[in-house]
Amino acid sequence: MTDLSKLTIASARDSLRKGDVSSVELTNAYLSAIEGSDKLNAFVHNTPEIAKVQAEAADARIKAGDAPDMCGIPLGIKDLFCTKGVPSQAASGILAGFKPEYESTVTTQLFDAGAVMLGKLNMDEFAMGSSNETSVYGNVINPWKSGDRDLTPGGSSGGSAAAVAADLCLGATGTDTGGSIRQPAAFTGITGIKPTYGRVSRWGVVAFASSLDQAGPMTKDVRDAAIMLEAMCGYDAKDSTSADLAVPNFEAMLTGDIKGKVIGIPKEYHMDGMPAEIEKLWADGTAMLKDAGAEIRNISLPHTKYALPAYYVIAPAEASSNLARYDGVRFGHRAKLAAGDGITEMYEKTRAEGFGPEVQRRVMVGTYVLSAGFYDAYYNRARKVRALIKRDFDDVFAAGVDAILTPATPSAAFALGENFDPIQMYLNDVFTVTVNLAGLPGISVPAGVDAQGLPLGLQLIGRPWEEGDLLNVAYALEQSAGFVAKPQKWW
Repeated sequence: MTDLSKLTIASARDSLRKGDVSSVELTNAYLSAIEGSDKLNAFVHNTPEIAKVQAEAADARIKAGDAPDMCGIPLGIKDLFCTKGVPSQAASGILAGFKPEYESTVTTQLFDAGAVMLGKLNMDEFAMGSSNETSVYGNVINPWKSGDRDLTPGGSSGGSAAAVAADLCLGATGTDTGGSIRQPAAFTGITGIKPTYGRVSRWGVVAFASSLDQAGPMTKDVRDAAIMLEAMCGYDAKDSTSADLAVPNFEAMLTGDIKGKVIGIPKEYHMDGMPAEIEKLWADGTAMLKDAGAEIRNISLPHTKYALPAYYVIAPAEASSNLARYDGVRFGHRAKLAAGDGITEMYEKTRAEGFGPEVQRRVMVGTYVLSAGFYDAYYNRARKVRALIKRDFDDVFAAGVDAILTPATPSAAFALGENFDPIQMYLNDVFTVTVNLAGLPGISVPAGVDAQGLPLGLQLIGRPWEEGDLLNVAYALEQSAGFVAKPQKWW
């Protein structure tokens, strides 16, 4: 039998159905791999007991002929998803000891489909970060190496990306508020898709910026992303932004035929100082899609240059509102008080102790832009810019463009501790935030390596609600790119 850790979701599903392997065997293989991966710091709460019970139940379903595609598939769950009775801290000290009494909609749907939870995955605190250096659990280390340097796996879904890239699970849940699925996917040589806003329920996902947050799968390839996304999608009455739309069979749409599709190349994404390797990768990807039969069209998204500043007004504003609930009263961390301290001191001390520096920075920025006298100057103006960015995409799609090709990141994975300047760190999101501001689906596909042998990703942006078409274009790109590189095990 092939090394079980090298399987994909699709190949594991087929092996499970044929009886070549059981879910219990598959789960045990991944639990063993996780036990030897402490150096990566990807998993922060292991759940072997839950995994074994779920695997046994999955085997019974498979034997009975009642096996959805995800049945028996071992997954990692980002710590942002509430999982009943299992620590769900959003990698923050302020939620220390919090074990939800309920299950998020996404994990409920995955478990109802027979998926197996191996444990909870590390991330940036409250999903605020692009390098996985803000976690209360400490840094995740990218399984890819460049010399002796420890590299970032990206953020905020860095634990999810590292776990999939290192074969510690078959797939993982991620969330994407400004690129937090696509950037770490690019940094680790895996596939990650952010669906259209409203396609996947946000209920039970710890909120960062509610109008931007969206959950999605992180997997080894495009086919796996299609399989896992279908299980995660669906209308949810508990989420007021959930779309009541039918969920297609995304895997069935992976024909690889993109003849006649129009692929847009936005001139505004040619940034000053962009590395030659990124430019070449983008040009190579464009040529691959053209060779596959697509029509390449140069397009303009004129308000792109305002996306980062608009995002870093809107996201902190929503974060300051969402994080106001963490006050030490109902759950999580509560500071020890001195004699004479009242409720105000309790709030102040609890939040100062519980929130890390990056979260505090964003809460303060968000509170500032929402304050009297600055609301119109910053927040309202950013909302207007957001509307213009969305209109740019609407105009391009209305003109017949089917998908847009861009780089996923401005560089390969950088060394941990390298970007101390918050502004430099925020620039990592330059190619991804527009997709969240416009509520569109976007996917990162590994397409090459840099001079150090580190993976590089390309991003495809699709029409709203057309994840199936987007996945098919991504599948064609994946087939042409032929990316098969894997990190050499050192952990």
